[in-house]
Amino acid sequence: MSPNTRTYLIQGLLFVLTLVTTTLAGAEWMFGNLFVFVEKPMGWAQFWQGLHFSLPFLFILTVHEFGHYFTAKAHQVGVTLPYYIPIWFGITQSIGTMGAFIRITTLVRSRKKFFDIGIAGPLAGFVAALFVLWYGFTHLPPPEHIFTIHPEYERYGISYPQFVYENATGNLRLGDNILFWFFKTYVADPALVPHPNEIIHYPYLFAGYLALFFTSLNLIPIGQLDGGHILYGLLGKKRFDLIAPTLFVIFATYAGLGLFRPEEFGVPNDEDFFTLMAYLFFYIYFLYICLRRISENARTALMLSLMVVVVQFALVFLRPEWEGYPGFLPFIFILGRILGIYHPETEENEPLGKTRILLGCLALLVFVLCFSPKPFVII
Repeated sequence: MSPNTRTYLIQGLLFVLTLVTTTLAGAEWMFGNLFVFVEKPMGWAQFWQGLHFSLPFLFILTVHEFGHYFTAKAHQVGVTLPYYIPIWFGITQSIGTMGAFIRITTLVRSRKKFFDIGIAGPLAGFVAALFVLWYGFTHLPPPEHIFTIHPEYERYGISYPQFVYENATGNLRLGDNILFWFFKTYVADPALVPHPNEIIHYPYLFAGYLALFFTSLNLIPIGQLDGGHILYGLLGKKRFDLIAPTLFVIFATYAGLGLFRPEEFGVPNDEDFFTLMAYLFFYIYFLYICLRRISENARTALMLSLMVVVVQFALVFLRPEWEGYPGFLPFIFILGRILGIYHPETEENEPLGKTRILLGCLALLVFVLCFSPKPFVII
């Protein structure tokens, strides 16, 4: 078997496995149940229903990756077909995948090529997500559909939100972004839009929302994310190396905002005080390892970490109602320690033309439309 054939078989197998795992995951979100390790596990009937999530979700993901692929091919840059990453826990809910990636196998020597390859994926995926969201919001089932998922709600009728959420906890709510809010408000029939706590059970809405969420993450202009390629193409190495770490520090500051508050340290006994101090020390160390690669000097990372904590304390002291989103902290770790904050330099650094600059502005607009400050909230 030739190496190319083996690679194609691996890529095909990963795609099939990802289709299976996203279908499993989609069914679990749709019906609020699991396939294993529960008293009444779901079966084949529910599994096939999960295709209503997996097919649109993988459609968006595939369009995104092939946007990169075909643009790289057009620039005669060596690139592989997508590698899909299946993941399914079984014991808890997941989305069935950690995404997909393509490998660039030759050196990209031009800012323009990096820009074109970087921007093609999120713009193509964004268009696909618009189609899925439009379909989902214009083909909503009647309000009574929720009773097939929560039969215990039926005794309250369509006024169930007044009763079932009064003392309920642990509900996952999707945080609005501008585009999702627009579809809910101006595209969908208001009488059919599900309660925010129940949108996760509507596969096309959930798939579209996840697509917007991952598009916004990809467009963050840091490192070798798609947004990093775009910003590097627009500004070049020198200015990118100033802006990207600055944005990274701001992102980290927002994520941990409100984790620690000055008043919490006025605890009545020493044991609680030292416990809080231990947590604070661990948090500063976490920031340090995330920020370590900003500079070759370790002291710079330490000073930045302390500065972030001081700014966070000052902000919550002045505006106690301000809170960040700690759910971004794992992504900050991935950026700081794995993906990197900076961008590799290219040999050809010619400025971009007006068309590409306008596309870069469009990518910024897409980021603003897709980004949610608090994408997933448990209430």
